[in-house]
Amino acid sequence: MQDDIRDIAASDHERQSNWLIPSIRKAHERSETFGLNTSTCPDYDVLTQGELLLKLEQNRVLCAHATPVMETLREQIVNTQSMIVLTDEQGLILHSTGDDDFLARAEKVALRAGANWAEQRQGTNAIGTAIAERTPTVVHGDQHYLAANRFLTCSSVPILDPYGELIGVLDVTGDHRSYHRHTMALARMSVQMIENHLFSSTFQGMLQIAFHSRPEFLGTLMEGIMAFTGDGRFLSANRSAQFQFGLPLTALRAHTLSSLFGLTSAQLIDRSRASREPHTTLDLNNDAVVCARVRLNRSPISDMPAPSLPAKAASKSTSLDKTSKLASLDTGDAKVSAVIGKVRKVIGKDIPILITGETGTGKELLAQAIHCDSPRRAGPFIAVNCASIPENLIESELFGYEEGAFTGAKRKGAAGKLMQADGGTLFLDEIGDMPYPLQVRLLRVLQERVIDPLGSSKSIPVDVAIICATHRNLREMIAQNRFREDLYYRLNGLVVKLPPLRERTDLAAVITKMLDMVNAEEACGVRLSIDEDVMRLFEDYSWPGNCRQLGNLLRTAAAMVDEDGCIRREHLPEDFFEEAFNVDAPEPCASTALASGRLQEVTASVIAATLARHRGNVSAAARALGISRNTIYRKLHVCSTTEQ
Repeated sequence: MQDDIRDIAASDHERQSNWLIPSIRKAHERSETFGLNTSTCPDYDVLTQGELLLKLEQNRVLCAHATPVMETLREQIVNTQSMIVLTDEQGLILHSTGDDDFLARAEKVALRAGANWAEQRQGTNAIGTAIAERTPTVVHGDQHYLAANRFLTCSSVPILDPYGELIGVLDVTGDHRSYHRHTMALARMSVQMIENHLFSSTFQGMLQIAFHSRPEFLGTLMEGIMAFTGDGRFLSANRSAQFQFGLPLTALRAHTLSSLFGLTSAQLIDRSRASREPHTTLDLNNDAVVCARVRLNRSPISDMPAPSLPAKAASKSTSLDKTSKLASLDTGDAKVSAVIGKVRKVIGKDIPILITGETGTGKELLAQAIHCDSPRRAGPFIAVNCASIPENLIESELFGYEEGAFTGAKRKGAAGKLMQADGGTLFLDEIGDMPYPLQVRLLRVLQERVIDPLGSSKSIPVDVAIICATHRNLREMIAQNRFREDLYYRLNGLVVKLPPLRERTDLAAVITKMLDMVNAEEACGVRLSIDEDVMRLFEDYSWPGNCRQLGNLLRTAAAMVDEDGCIRREHLPEDFFEEAFNVDAPEPCASTALASGRLQEVTASVIAATLARHRGNVSAAARALGISRNTIYRKLHVCSTTEQ
């Protein structure tokens, strides 16, 4: 191996004298910016077995569709001193196969599962450069940036998912002395086969149209395939379909079945059934004429029985609460009223809603009210906090899993939150904390309305309305490559912002409503009320935890009240006074010092009143306030020192 490297290694001057095509020259320039040198020892960053198993699970759909194609390709290049490699979208090798004697040599440069071949680690190489350029790439012999890799010739083709997103690379690598020009063509065909399999599987159960200008190409890799919903909404198109229309996927997304083929879905199905040929003729909107086959549930329409008319669904409204939940949230604040007014206009219109606002402002409460006032109110409301579920579990929580999908899985598998929400609403709180790789899967669900449980080869259709919420600035996260821009624009049909509690003008009404809820939940036996001094204290407080903090505070105070049910200062927990009064904080200016002094006086009055009620018994007063005796002495000492 060392002899091979010495034979093909060249000086920097000799390397620069070699003719390089522009894309390879550009890749070499990138390699230099990564701080690599031609004699650099490659950084393979090979994963441990456990880490690799996790990556394989995350890429299980890609591997399931690519592995059989790789085996077919292997039969075509057998005894050519070559190997076939599958990577993820970051250049991590997931699977490899090929000639045993060449595999032994490839092992020495870590062309094996678990090694990373991104340009940042390996310099110019077909896998990393194909990812960087998003185009099929051949890197031959000394075109490799690192001398250690120059005994190789590699042909790599990016693999795109049905939505045009890069999900991996298929690579054929061999000895540079036995390179065959047809290798790239075989790799391209193999990737086309993988992509078509992924496409058909993803849109199983959807309306699919396979077409080509020549009927003999139907059923081959050359056919274009498009997928639509039953009502003709465009879902996606494979590369051949994009080529035949002369439009990229981004432009096709603006179309419908009717605008592309001049037919509604019902007319298309009728025409397909009426055709005596195995295919029908369609006119594209670019004036081309094609032969087409219409498929639904993987079967040609002509082979399927005519659908029966659905029985009229029984009315469910009789058991539903007629009271508007949104109206109950409208307690007098102008900003909240404006939010509710906007939401009412889009309910039931399949327009996604994104709720923003600080933590604790009531985003989930608003989402529940939207669900209860929507046509889906008879269905389930399922809430998921994306920030509270460990990253390695959130995928199984959302999409569910089959029996044996991973170690520790339940014997019979489990339905994910998306499936649990079928027919109703899924509320994704803190969507900004969803792991980046899962954002791709969520985008697919939003577009195609099907899910793929972990460990399952079947796609399951789901009917859910999705409401999202976040306290983060998603636009900033997009700029930092922490949130997908395409997902953001899929979620923000209507964006509303709930104001923080400190900016609301209806604090008294909010408190009254919360006290009614506490009364109902805790069965206090007395009607709870707020002492006037406490209300003034609440009005002066900034409420950093917003409505959630207020609700928790009122529940705690309700447990401490006397028989009259009135919440007084002595019923409030110590940490509230610590935050509200902040007596130990330095005063940066005169106005802050004045405010702090006022709060210290309030603290002293609360403590003094409590001491008076307990006839000077410091221990009893401390228990009533939920603080220590030393805290009472310290607070009184601070206040007396201030007065002096």
